Amino acid sequence: MTSDLERDTAADTVGGGEGETVAPEPYVLTEAPGPLTRPELVAVDTWWRAANYLAVGQIYLLRNPLLREPLRAEDVKPRLLGHFGTVPGLNLVWAHANRVIRDRGLHAVFVAGPGHGGPGPNACAWLEGAYAELYRDIPRDEAGMRRLFHQFSFPGGVPSHCAPETPGSFHEGGELGYSLLHAYGAALDNPDLTVFCVIGDGEAETGPLAGSWHANKFLNAGRDGAVVPILALNEYKIANPTIFARIPEAELVELLRGYGYQPIVVSGSDPAQVHQDMAAAMDSCLAQIARFQRAAREDGDTSRPRWPMIVLHTPKGWTCPPVVDGERVEGTFRAHQVPLPAARTNPEHRRVLEQWLRSYRPEELFDETGAPVPELLAQIPERPMSLDPVANGGLLVRDLDLPDWREYGVEVERPGAGTHEATRVLGGWLRDVTARNPGNFLTFAPDELVSNRLQDILEVTGRDWQAEVGRWDVALSTSGRAVEVLSEHMCQGLLEGYLLTGRHGVFTCYEAFIHIVDAMFNQHAKWLDASLAVPWRRRIPSLNYLLTSHVWRQDHNGFTHQDPGFLDVVTNKSPEIVRVYLPPDANTLLSTYDHCLRSLHYANVVVAGKQPGPDWLSVPEAALHCARGVGIWEWACHNDDLGSTPDVVLACAGDIPTLETLAAAAILRDRLPELRVRVINVVDLMRLLPAEEHPHGLSDAHFDTLFTTDAPVIFAFHGYPWLVHRLTYRRANHANLHVRGYKEKGTTTTPFDMVMLNDLDRFHLVLDVIDRVPGLGARAAGLRQEMVDARLTARRWTREHGEDIPVVADWVWPEAAIPTVP
Repeated sequence: MTSDLERDTAADTVGGGEGETVAPEPYVLTEAPGPLTRPELVAVDTWWRAANYLAVGQIYLLRNPLLREPLRAEDVKPRLLGHFGTVPGLNLVWAHANRVIRDRGLHAVFVAGPGHGGPGPNACAWLEGAYAELYRDIPRDEAGMRRLFHQFSFPGGVPSHCAPETPGSFHEGGELGYSLLHAYGAALDNPDLTVFCVIGDGEAETGPLAGSWHANKFLNAGRDGAVVPILALNEYKIANPTIFARIPEAELVELLRGYGYQPIVVSGSDPAQVHQDMAAAMDSCLAQIARFQRAAREDGDTSRPRWPMIVLHTPKGWTCPPVVDGERVEGTFRAHQVPLPAARTNPEHRRVLEQWLRSYRPEELFDETGAPVPELLAQIPERPMSLDPVANGGLLVRDLDLPDWREYGVEVERPGAGTHEATRVLGGWLRDVTARNPGNFLTFAPDELVSNRLQDILEVTGRDWQAEVGRWDVALSTSGRAVEVLSEHMCQGLLEGYLLTGRHGVFTCYEAFIHIVDAMFNQHAKWLDASLAVPWRRRIPSLNYLLTSHVWRQDHNGFTHQDPGFLDVVTNKSPEIVRVYLPPDANTLLSTYDHCLRSLHYANVVVAGKQPGPDWLSVPEAALHCARGVGIWEWACHNDDLGSTPDVVLACAGDIPTLETLAAAAILRDRLPELRVRVINVVDLMRLLPAEEHPHGLSDAHFDTLFTTDAPVIFAFHGYPWLVHRLTYRRANHANLHVRGYKEKGTTTTPFDMVMLNDLDRFHLVLDVIDRVPGLGARAAGLRQEMVDARLTARRWTREHGEDIPVVADWVWPEAAIPTVP
């Protein structure tokens, strides 16, 4: 269906002749009916023109920012980068947001979802004075304007999308799909905040954004702020139309109503009428929001509102040259990026570029010094969106009130004597973290809170739920502090928005399915890394993952649920940002998570089991071991106290690898008592890196002291074996390092059969020792055969009985193997 807008902006005949490039018509603001008086209409239009002018200048100009002289080739950048197509819509929303912020005294921030729309928010931030305040070399004058233009998409400058360098931005505008989630995450526990979130119609096609519309089911009108979604329909992506712009308007409205919104459509290409319609839409949205919040906060109304939103349908590249080289540009996909791609080398393009810039009448917008005229300055709210501290969340961080984790630890009379579900123990601590930090801490889970043994949290809160409640539903609450929704994208995005605006949280997930948010993690990690180089950015709370239901105990769900590869994704990121922890038992998990929740500006990945597992370390021992990150477990070693190099080092990282390593050490102690065995456990995976490559890395001297320079090292690892090799390839003893881990062998089977499938079992670890310790093979031939037979027997038992052989299932660390303390 062809809309009136499409007919207006993409006529069949371009006019102007074959190959001709046509400049925009001189700009004249017409009259139009609506709520704005003529002075108000002129005011918002003046801001819009100024922001558009500054946006075009960022894409094209190196110098001559106010066109004091005729435009020359050397005034134009040699590489024209950026995307103009979406910018006029962003600038329009910002102009109208400023009006309602002033009129209503709102506290508001802005999220720019459309890709590479950076010139718009940059322009508005410069007009508001944010650049002058945060970047002393970019004041609000002609010199500052020139620097604003020069830095954009230029070596040593700023990206073409919103980034940490962009004042007022807390949403990275690179990868698409996360804007609405970040907006809702920012609104949670921010009762006075309004988030204006512009969603591109291309972005709206992504999977994460499709799920994001449901975030309104978690917004409590009494406790939280508000989000005003603005779906920006400009009809095209890089070369294709968008789905949302090619379905009938009635169908689109039905779709959005089905998501629980009350959409208001603003459509057209005449600026005056669009301004009037946009003003009416904004006023209606804010009035409805105020009514919903008043009902919830004053009258106790807990019903879920049908929140308002805006569908803004305007031309792609609105106000740019309509025709370039005989091809229609404005209102088509050709306006997506740079409408005049040869402005430096083609005199005709350069002539039209100058006319385009002059069509905004910059002489009316900036005074002789290049500063915005008083009419523009008068539109800046008392609390500008580009300087709001919410968008620099580190300014608002409040430390968590954390209970002493030691009081939640389990008693350990001797290593391995007792068993606990590690995450259930952690859940008791997180319960009290939740209770002690109202409004500053949330837990996110893709319907896995109970599955991952964190149900104790529900003793002090319910699951956040604003939708209907059924007869058999349990623990749902309109004021819940746990957000459960079966979308990893939503959990990740909402948590990111919450963290970026200064609060704390945890995301717990099945290990295999955290891969769903690989790209989202990448984007957030890059934001954290890049913001370290921005002096005015303050550090925000860490992104804390708790990955459980992990690869070695997904034997009941099968192959599809078995994947520890998120660790590989994480360790690719900047060492300044990422931390990976593999606590082997309940007490080390408590110590580790206490550390994570106290940290700032990291991505902390913690992998821990939810099934019953041995308790190895007491609370004091766990505290020391986690502080070291890696250490020798003296009680598990054998003949390693003689001041000489051990014959073999058994290393482990992860709860199940630790169990199998200790079982192998017990066999070696019993069957090869003369063998010198050292047992090392790694909690902090980044300790394996050299000190010069990661802040947690070990020096070569320290690493060699632990792992030796020449003894065989058998390393039982939670994840894919090559990750350990990648982290240690520069170490002196790397040639003697043999890693066992997940080899992409899995199925629905018993726990021990699962480790046997991947050669991580205790019997195979003993075989590795026999095969790799020089001179041991011939002396241990009988033991080697026994280990091979033990594997065959264990596998046959599982096939006959459907459970693990008792000698494995009932194994505990032998009391006689623990040295007595005088």
